[in-house]
Amino acid sequence: MLNRITMVAVITMVLVTGGMSGALAQQPMTSGQQAPEPSGWTFNLAPYLWFANINTDLNLKLPPALGGTVSASSSIGFGDVISHLNLAFMGAADARYDRFTLLTDIVYLNVGGTPVQFKTVNFPNQPAIPVQAGVGSSQGLNEQSTIWTLAGGYTLARGDWGNFDVIAGFRLLQISTRINYSLNLSITGPQGNGAAFGGVGSVSGTGHIWNGIGGFRGRIRIGDRGLFVPYYFDIGTGASNLTWQISSGLGYHAGLVDLALTYRYLSFAQDGAIRHLAIKGPMLMATFSF
Repeated sequence: MLNRITMVAVITMVLVTGGMSGALAQQPMTSGQQAPEPSGWTFNLAPYLWFANINTDLNLKLPPALGGTVSASSSIGFGDVISHLNLAFMGAADARYDRFTLLTDIVYLNVGGTPVQFKTVNFPNQPAIPVQAGVGSSQGLNEQSTIWTLAGGYTLARGDWGNFDVIAGFRLLQISTRINYSLNLSITGPQGNGAAFGGVGSVSGTGHIWNGIGGFRGRIRIGDRGLFVPYYFDIGTGASNLTWQISSGLGYHAGLVDLALTYRYLSFAQDGAIRHLAIKGPMLMATFSF
């Protein structure tokens, strides 16, 4: 029963973060004829399933008695996401009037106990100390993350060949991480107070990262049988050093719905507790227009 509930929660991931990754960029096109200019308001909703891998590099603060930080990395596949998922809510939508577009996307993901590996303990003005936990040790990552993107767009070019939109806006990454550990080692700090890293405990960190972004999106038609290539790209900076995302694949226009298989990559990089976050993988999506 629990596995079924977990699977239902993961399938809800159909409404995941990248609705703007190309699915929502599309305007329906009738096979074999010039795509008409939209009149009045049009709306798009794009549920899809993202078979994502999540890679995270962390640099979390040790307790004040120790000082310094501990670095860790986690790489989980779609199967790990399913088996460790606590809660997920994701959705994306856009609204278009003439050549102007407003698009938004939000994802909340809560996973617990996923595999993670400590790398080094780092004290100020000291060489990094490798963490070699050995047999009998355990480390589990609990992570809650929200990624929200809001942007405006303008169609620079549109015809029976497809469309090309430029976009500008912002993206927010809000993330909270905690690593619970049981280690058969003890690394003493340099402050001479007897404090040590090891045994049973936890370390945690948070990030609240705003970035401005700019980019483009759209589709290119292939022949007159309803096939098209969706594409999306943005890049930006702000509170993080860099964030960027890219997506493309192959789609089919089938009446009231567009179906597409794409590959998406989303990345954040900064100098804080969250050193790097990358979400990547193939997606199956369906775009509904009304």
